[in-house]
Amino acid sequence: MAAVGAPAPAGGRPVTPIRIVLADDEHLVRTALRAILGAEPGLEVVGEATTGSEAVSLVRETRPDIVLMDVRMPEVDGIRATERILATMDAPPRVIVVTTFENDSYVYDALRAGASGFLLKRAGADELVQAVRVVARSDSLLFPSAVRALAAAHTVRRADDAARRLRERLSVRESEVLELMTAGLSNAEIAERMDLGAATVKSHVAAVLAKLGVRDRTQAVIAAYECGFVSPR
Repeated sequence: MAAVGAPAPAGGRPVTPIRIVLADDEHLVRTALRAILGAEPGLEVVGEATTGSEAVSLVRETRPDIVLMDVRMPEVDGIRATERILATMDAPPRVIVVTTFENDSYVYDALRAGASGFLLKRAGADELVQAVRVVARSDSLLFPSAVRALAAAHTVRRADDAARRLRERLSVRESEVLELMTAGLSNAEIAERMDLGAATVKSHVAAVLAKLGVRDRTQAVIAAYECGFVSPR
């Protein structure tokens, strides 16, 4: 079966597009994002919001796959809006927060709130489209070095017993997979590194996420740093 948002196979039926909601209080920013994303095959902008509260309502109404969420908006900011979306929907979309500064503490707060990644407002069109596709696919970490740098900068060193308890919950294989996830490797790269099949790696990743109680690999990286499983350098 073709992936969501992938180009349609030759002679086959069109695949379901990746549905996107844009949330930003600047009209020009929304217009630019819509123009870039709307021109891409397999991507569809299904709505725009100007505040965090509008974003929450719009997401519940349109049920998108991805939300591009400005981290700073009036009334309700992107962090609170992300929390509300993820807490109140059975199958919530993945959120990419959009920000001006990558080392902003707001970005880390948004990732801790459940965002699957972040994107700089100065990002180019190709980078924007790739970010949406990567997050929708969910088998890779978006901008892994930046996520690791944020986690390392904002993590408070925890006692070693937290990391020990996590290792006790994970199998040896799962611990190895988590270590490679925190290094930013995709499922395909983990499979090659560990000499495992793709389905086996996918199963291990799902088990790691379940045992950590997180939704995606970005949250797994944050959790790994915060419990001391990975040490900030």
